[in-house]
Amino acid sequence: MQQAFGKPGIPPTWASSAKDWVGTALGRSRLWYTLGHGILNEVFWPATGRPQVRDLGFLVAGPGFWLEVKRANRYRLLAEPLLPEVRVVHEGEGYSLTLDFVPDPDRDVLLIGYRLEGKGLRLYPLLAPHLGGSGWGNTAWVEEGALLAAKQGEALALLGPFARGSAGYVGFSDGWQDFARNGAMTWTFAQAEEGNVALMGELLAPKGVLALAFSPTPEGAKTLAKAALVEGLEEVLRRAREAWQAFRPELPKGEPELQREAYISYHVLKVHEDRTFPGAMVASLSVPWGNTRDDPGGYHLVWTRDQVEAAFTYLALEAHEEARTVLAYLAATQAPDGHWSQNLYPDGRPYWQGLQLDEAALPILLALRLKELGGLGPQNGAIREMVRRAVGFLAREGPVSPQDRWEESPGLSPFTLAVSVAALSGATLYGFLQGEEAEYALSLADCWNARIEEWCYVKGSGLDRAVGVEGHYVRLSPSGPLGPRGRVQVANRAGVAVDVAELLGLEFLWLVRLGLRRPQDPRIVSTLALVDRHLRVDLPTGIFYRRYPEDGYGEHGDGSAFDGTGQGRAWPLLTGERGIYALLAGEDPLPYLRSMARGTGRGRLIPEQVWDADPIPEKGLLPGRPTGSAQPLLWAHAEYLKLYTAYHQRTGPVERLGRVMERYERGSLPQVRHWRREVPVLRLSPTERLLVECRKPFRLHLGWEGWKDPEDVEAEPLPFGLYGVLLDLEDHSEVNFTFFYPDENRWEGRDYQVRRG
Repeated sequence: MQQAFGKPGIPPTWASSAKDWVGTALGRSRLWYTLGHGILNEVFWPATGRPQVRDLGFLVAGPGFWLEVKRANRYRLLAEPLLPEVRVVHEGEGYSLTLDFVPDPDRDVLLIGYRLEGKGLRLYPLLAPHLGGSGWGNTAWVEEGALLAAKQGEALALLGPFARGSAGYVGFSDGWQDFARNGAMTWTFAQAEEGNVALMGELLAPKGVLALAFSPTPEGAKTLAKAALVEGLEEVLRRAREAWQAFRPELPKGEPELQREAYISYHVLKVHEDRTFPGAMVASLSVPWGNTRDDPGGYHLVWTRDQVEAAFTYLALEAHEEARTVLAYLAATQAPDGHWSQNLYPDGRPYWQGLQLDEAALPILLALRLKELGGLGPQNGAIREMVRRAVGFLAREGPVSPQDRWEESPGLSPFTLAVSVAALSGATLYGFLQGEEAEYALSLADCWNARIEEWCYVKGSGLDRAVGVEGHYVRLSPSGPLGPRGRVQVANRAGVAVDVAELLGLEFLWLVRLGLRRPQDPRIVSTLALVDRHLRVDLPTGIFYRRYPEDGYGEHGDGSAFDGTGQGRAWPLLTGERGIYALLAGEDPLPYLRSMARGTGRGRLIPEQVWDADPIPEKGLLPGRPTGSAQPLLWAHAEYLKLYTAYHQRTGPVERLGRVMERYERGSLPQVRHWRREVPVLRLSPTERLLVECRKPFRLHLGWEGWKDPEDVEAEPLPFGLYGVLLDLEDHSEVNFTFFYPDENRWEGRDYQVRRG
């Protein structure tokens, strides 16, 4: 057996994240496919978190001539949403190649019909296995009529009418290198072991069908591929279409361009549903800037935030069953203390280790909203316990989040506070909590809601004076007794820190979205004026927004890929958030819908970011069009579809809870101020009491008006594992206190003071 040379090959990368299309068959099959640059990109099996192929491309060759269709980049994409298949037509001087991609609904197989037209031409598929989610350690070999690869209990087979084949190491003995050096297929290596490998085959006829199959064994993959080929492409396509027809919704009619984008968005949501682990929805079937890195996580992970955003879209479409399936998955993957991992594989294994309070609050909102709509169903008891644990986590750990919603900085964020307040209060108002737990959660929500401006609203900054407004909300503020002051280190920008007053963002819009503040609130309006001035970007495709000043997550200025540092670009999903506010404020949201629909790629998939600088055509970077970030982004498509349905159905935001909005529209004031070390209370109103809280047992040594009449008070157990001392300052102007921890036999060694009035 002739071995290929160049072991183990060059370091592997994934394919570009600029996807043309994503697809799957809604059946027993557990295969998801993506297309980019006119060829097959990553294929996922047996779950959405497990990419098994980098790409499957095609070389066209004839006498004295060869090209790779991906690099030629001359093709048309013929795709319709809510259908399983897609057609790609590559055309150039002297050749035409038509490719039909059809997933089998019952087998883990993708069929690829091909038709090559041109005098004296041959077609050469070029396959790069990345089994087990990595380009390293793959073994590839050739058998009659089959190209195969395997790695540690996972295998693939590409079957078709091959005249011959070759296995090689990428960058040395792969098929592309053969053509680049020799102008033809001259190598026929039988095997390449344990490396970054590639397979190439020469097809006998210009027209036929290939079958790409996956199984734990090579024999199983071959059997599945053969069976699909026996059944035939047309019959497989017929059955795959039948499966999709059952899921076609009736979306509101609108402008043709916008309505088509709505159906594409629903298509993206359905494709991102996992079938091995129902309810799991990964953020994107892509790896941002994947063609420059071997990222084992990429975006094919479940982020609870993104997943719940998508589930809310199902509620907007009255698809309660899909939302209940997501809730069941959330209940299964919740940690014992009530939180969810920053992100996780679809099977529930954590990936990154960060904590974000919004990812504990949003599942609560989903459960409450589903109950409000009458769609919670028989799993109410288990979901009630899920909500209770999540509320406990928020109550213990909040209001300061270890990370904001962009996975970056710790602090107090209007977005995180808004979803936390709605979750804590809603859990009581909708009957998920009882007794002392209910009273405590509602008291805590009222307190946090009343302090949002104290924590996240600044007055009289240079930004304010420049546009003549009194103040504005910041997107993030450090914890502490002095409110939004100081500087915040910017992620992905080594050594760059920004004054808190300059940290603009669209996070504050969720205060309106969830009904905690009115759209016409002067503080909201003044902040929006600053955001539209400093973060809004008007591009040829429409209106977009950057996340915040000095953002470092995006391509560099010269267009080179994000590599841990870079320059943040504009985000279409933020255009959607701005559109929801426009709807609530009585503005026209259509400009925002049109922008999202037009800031897309060839297949109309909405990306994570769009390019917002001068064009760099040689790198595919055009103003208002996708960058190398994730495409499609599940969250962005969910945001588009929620805005589209809310506009046409004349409804409010689907995340908004009626009872929560009613409570805070009335201006519900806190009766108790919850003092915590991270967010100490400095002053009480005459009608408020003070609850000094801690996460562990303590004794409070206190005195009045400068330590007069000192006494010791043991903390009482509070709900959710907290401890506290409730104080009434009715007859006093000031209380002074310090902590003693009996379990540790130590004093804290610091004094605190709270004034009344």
